[in-house]
Amino acid sequence: MARYDKVSEALRKEISSIIHTELKDPRLGFITVTRVELTQDLRYAKVFFSVLGKEEEYKKTKEAMDSALGFIRRLIAQRIRLRFVPEISFKEDRSVEYSIKIQEALNEIKELNEPRPSPDGRARVKIKKEGPSEPKKSSRLRKKE
Repeated sequence: MARYDKVSEALRKEISSIIHTELKDPRLGFITVTRVELTQDLRYAKVFFSVLGKEEEYKKTKEAMDSALGFIRRLIAQRIRLRFVPEISFKEDRSVEYSIKIQEALNEIKELNEPRPSPDGRARVKIKKEGPSEPKKSSRLRKKE
């Protein structure tokens, strides 16, 4: 594991810990720090977070995180030994919501393709006819038979 990855993971854990234990802002919702992206020189960090709730919850949480930025940075400087504490910016991570939408769409497709029972109780089977049922034999094979 490269130093970049170690520092990124350490920052993610510490920021998550600080948010859950140290910050007492009522604007903070149910927040999860999903990942931290660092520049190669470890000077700037983008902290991605997700919030359980609607758009309004994201806005309130973002405001609370931005107002606590200096406090979080100071605690990181005390807890993690780095030459320079990275400049932190908070970004919303909507990938969880996106994956939920994809899963719902896949479930709908699955329901449409499942066989449904007929009124007499037997299962109906959809048979898709895509081309001939047997592969064509080449002309050379037909001559030999």
